[in-house]
Amino acid sequence: FSEPDPLTASEPLRFADGFVDASRGRLFGIREDHSEPGAEPNNSLISLNLDGHHETGTVLASGSSFYASPKLSPNGRKLAWLSWNHPNMPWDGTELWLADLDEAGTSLSNITKIAGGPNESIFQPEWSPNGELYFVSDRTDWWNLYRWRDGKIQSVYMMDAEFGRPQWVFGMSTYGFEREDSIICTYTQNGIWHLARLHTEHGALAPIDTPYTSLADLRVSNGFAYFIGGSSTRPNAIVRLNLQTNEAQILRQSTDLTVDKAYLSVPEPVEFPTGNGLTAHAIYYPPQNRDFVAPEDDAPPLLVISHGGPTSATQTTLNLGTQYWTSRGFAVLDVNYGGSTGYGRSYRQRLNGQWGIVDVQDCINGAKYLVRQGLADGAQLAIRGGSAGGYTTLCALTFYDTFSAGASFFGVSDLAALAQETHKFESRYLDSMVGPYPEARQVYEERSPIHHTEMINCPLILFQGLEDKVVPPNQAEKMFEAVKAKGIPVAYVAFPGEQHGFRSAENIKRAMDGELYFYGKIFGFELADPVKSVEIENL
Repeated sequence: FSEPDPLTASEPLRFADGFVDASRGRLFGIREDHSEPGAEPNNSLISLNLDGHHETGTVLASGSSFYASPKLSPNGRKLAWLSWNHPNMPWDGTELWLADLDEAGTSLSNITKIAGGPNESIFQPEWSPNGELYFVSDRTDWWNLYRWRDGKIQSVYMMDAEFGRPQWVFGMSTYGFEREDSIICTYTQNGIWHLARLHTEHGALAPIDTPYTSLADLRVSNGFAYFIGGSSTRPNAIVRLNLQTNEAQILRQSTDLTVDKAYLSVPEPVEFPTGNGLTAHAIYYPPQNRDFVAPEDDAPPLLVISHGGPTSATQTTLNLGTQYWTSRGFAVLDVNYGGSTGYGRSYRQRLNGQWGIVDVQDCINGAKYLVRQGLADGAQLAIRGGSAGGYTTLCALTFYDTFSAGASFFGVSDLAALAQETHKFESRYLDSMVGPYPEARQVYEERSPIHHTEMINCPLILFQGLEDKVVPPNQAEKMFEAVKAKGIPVAYVAFPGEQHGFRSAENIKRAMDGELYFYGKIFGFELADPVKSVEIENL
């Protein structure tokens, strides 16, 4: 075989989210141009010649901050795509565009905005086999399905459920066409994902029974649905589902490890009261271990998890990290605080201007709710999180006194540093959640735990990768020294070679065991199995 011949030019150009139009001999996609040193890269919608060599591409559309999801109509005459501008993230506001494409595939005409704007998030434009443009929009608060027909937007199906996801990456998909009048789709309600068949003309939604409660990256082709599926007892797997027989085949599983179900805690969605007369959502995991029985009338310690993102959501897929805690006697509350996805646009926007407040209060109120229900010991409440979840954790421990211990994994403690040192996609992310920087510098300082270390009065363990460029080690080190100086139990575990998120299995195990050891010392319980100790100051 000969060496591959580069189709596209190398640096400073980057290409993604493409598809091939064989009839024109061209590839359509998104280009990011990094040719101006020190300036923000330029994004554009392009096409390029498949017979070319080191192609730079022909620009079809430019001028917006971001582009995504180019889709060609079945007859090849029309092109649809998404765009959006700073300071919006794609879950805040995007625009859906439609244009006529010339025969050469190098020029657009009759460019028309179909839907969207700064207050409407459009997700996954898709052409039906008969040439109608479908898309997901949150114009009525929920990410529901719509189509463009006869020059008008029509609702395909209305439901208090999410048929979309936050578009963190290219190529995400929650639905696909089985035929021109039938869509296979996924949607989430109350933290649980479902698979269904939607008749586009009758507006009838029929559930498709599967054992999966988490579904992602759906594709439909030749009578089969392909997706990544998981459940509380099944790890994520690539699944092929026969749409006629409903027979599912696992093509590849994320792990071959099997665990006796008697050791697995089954998650339960919970809704609990929180601030301003509202309710918030979480996934509750009771302690579970077939070899041990808890003493009667003895509520377990509780570990509250604040997920990362923060525009994300916790899933119910088998998570051995969560089961690590429930099998060792902890109850776990994995909180989908205000700002999380899966509960509508208004729920997602609760975090606007309120990051470090709403998320923290929801974690606190979730813990208090379980205590009132007799499901957790109010004297043994801990909170943990990584990255953005680590920020929520550090805020909870700095500005409130609900928790008796906490663990931060490469947690953000300096919001200003995060706002100034990130990449283009997230460079204006904090504008909506905190405020524009530097105009809102005072708010950034008020919300940053690193500027209020004197307020921490809670035992804390910090885990940090020494090669982390997102949250530099000096932030964790400063938090450690401040808590140590106050005489409060504190531990700092650094991992050489690790970046923002641990990759080494040995280090992940070391961190889990170290966190358990820390809680054992703080809460005063004996561990069933010995683990490697960590050095705890002021104990």
